[in-house]
Amino acid sequence: MAGAETRDDPIPILGGTGALGYGLAVRWARAGLRVVIGSREANRAAEGAAKVRDLVPGANVEGLANEEAAARGPIVFLTVPFRVQSETLNNLRGALAAGQTLVDCTVPLAAAVSGKATRSLGVWQGSAAQQAQEMVPEGVTVVSALHTVGAPTLADLGATLDEDVLVCGDRKRDKAPVARLIERIDGLRAVNAGPLETARLTEQLTPLLISINVRYKTHAGLKLAGLGEGDPWA
Repeated sequence: MAGAETRDDPIPILGGTGALGYGLAVRWARAGLRVVIGSREANRAAEGAAKVRDLVPGANVEGLANEEAAARGPIVFLTVPFRVQSETLNNLRGALAAGQTLVDCTVPLAAAVSGKATRSLGVWQGSAAQQAQEMVPEGVTVVSALHTVGAPTLADLGATLDEDVLVCGDRKRDKAPVARLIERIDGLRAVNAGPLETARLTEQLTPLLISINVRYKTHAGLKLAGLGEGDPWA
């Protein structure tokens, strides 16, 4: 996707003080993108932003409360744990607006109810992403992505990435801008994984990878063979 058009809008990352959100913030900041870290508490968000700036000198990153951060860009990334997904989305009803895209990165791990991270929970709607689509305001589109990239690897700027990211959503025109942002992170390739209902499958890859990584004591990701070259989002 080299040479493709890119957005200059800030990238709000709700739950950006958590492991995945922070890792994304660091990588996008290093790529020269504008990042807004969101948190339930504005002071924690500000501390997270300062941490990113310390690691990436000159980074254009700020920290705001989730509700304020959510209004800063057209594509919003939700990286909170599943146990607080519903609460967070309820609090965002007045912040998200029609025309925005919410990228849901949450996974219904059993750890949300003190279970094992290698097991998943059943979600009535089928997946965490489908639950999110039911909860967002009318006109907000949900896309599902970033379930298989390890947070420790993202946050380690010395680590080389070479992974695929499965992107689920009902319309290609909604997924394509998300894919282009993902591919601004060196070493990540976005793969069109089909409609949003497919998220019930892609979310299950997270506990599988956790189980594998525990056994092999590593941070392996997902890489698909045989897709060929070219830009599938064009």
